[in-house]
Amino acid sequence: MGSGTISFGLVAIPVKLFSSGESASSIRFNLIHQACGTRVKTRYYCPSCDVLVERNELVKGYEVAKGQYVLFSDDELKALNPDSTNAIEITEFVPLAEVDPVYFEKTYYLGPDKGGLKPYRLLSKAMRETGRAALAKYAARGKDYLVLLRPFDDGLAMQQLRYADEIRSFDEVPVGDAEVQPAELELALRLIEQVATDEFHPQQYEDEQRKRTRALIERKIEGEEIVAPPEEAPKAQIIDLMAALKASLGESEEKKPAKRSPRKPAAKKAGGKKSAAKKAAGG
Repeated sequence: MGSGTISFGLVAIPVKLFSSGESASSIRFNLIHQACGTRVKTRYYCPSCDVLVERNELVKGYEVAKGQYVLFSDDELKALNPDSTNAIEITEFVPLAEVDPVYFEKTYYLGPDKGGLKPYRLLSKAMRETGRAALAKYAARGKDYLVLLRPFDDGLAMQQLRYADEIRSFDEVPVGDAEVQPAELELALRLIEQVATDEFHPQQYEDEQRKRTRALIERKIEGEEIVAPPEEAPKAQIIDLMAALKASLGESEEKKPAKRSPRKPAAKKAGGKKSAAKKAAGG
């Protein structure tokens, strides 16, 4: 996707940026003119003049009051967006666990560029051994980004972060107040323990809705008519929290594979010996 240079003290580490996501994985539909099957194009309309406006007639403006804008020329816009240096300047190292994921926005993979392999490996190994990540300023695309460099797999990942003033306070979320009973907490802890794992395996999960949609699209391409499946009946709502927890524990127990108990000595052998003894005694 691009390149940059990590400043680590007086050490400069040239790196390349790679996308961490697969953009082609999403399913997108286009707007088509039903009469002729042609994809429509976006047109710009001026409601004051009641005319369609061509792209070469457009300029950018900043709204200073309701419906009032100050206009900027291309040269003025360039002055507002200085040239990007692509410098990734490390400012401090922090414990990775101290950075809440609410600040995470985008993830990029970083690979060493020409001449940067050894210092790239050094930085990755040093952060891995200290359990720390690097906060840095990244100047690109006419903007200063706050980023987090962290060890990832055999190398480094760069996490684009939101600034503090871009995070809304959780105080705006009405959560109310309710007293949790000890018995309810005990059942909840048991439920968590029953389905808890010590490792994260994302490959176990996939987008079932996307998979189903692709299958329906293929059927449509082959000429079949597709219809919406019948709606499922809503599940009965359990008002009693204790009852819901107990029912959940029962379901999770059913989903877990049964543990095999150690084999006991076969009773047939003992029985066989007794039968042989009886026969020898004349019984």
